[in-house]
Amino acid sequence: MTEKRIILEMGTGNDLYGQDYTKAARRAVQDALHHSSITLFSKLAVDHTEMRVSVTIGVQNPDKVDCDLVAADLPRGRAEVRAVKGGLDIDDTEAGTRHVVATAAIEAFLPDLSGQYKLS
Repeated sequence: MTEKRIILEMGTGNDLYGQDYTKAARRAVQDALHHSSITLFSKLAVDHTEMRVSVTIGVQNPDKVDCDLVAADLPRGRAEVRAVKGGLDIDDTEAGTRHVVATAAIEAFLPDLSGQYKLS
């Protein structure tokens, strides 16, 4: 069955002192989620389990992101999370630490429901 993207939301998150890429990624996802409200499930009687959620996390060290932990934060749908090169690291040479900035893009897809609804 074909799908249609119904949502594209972006967010940013950081871990300023722990240098934890997963924490920054989770905060980026939470930021993106707080920008949207999906009312169509109750309005169109669509089960949210039909929604596929694709999350792309951008960080400087993608292999340091626990994608399963990030996926567990998503409240609806079937989540797929991948980490890619992106984001931003800011070195604090004086303190010898790194500030980690992550970006997140969340896409939500539903089966194509074209033709099933008519405007009255």
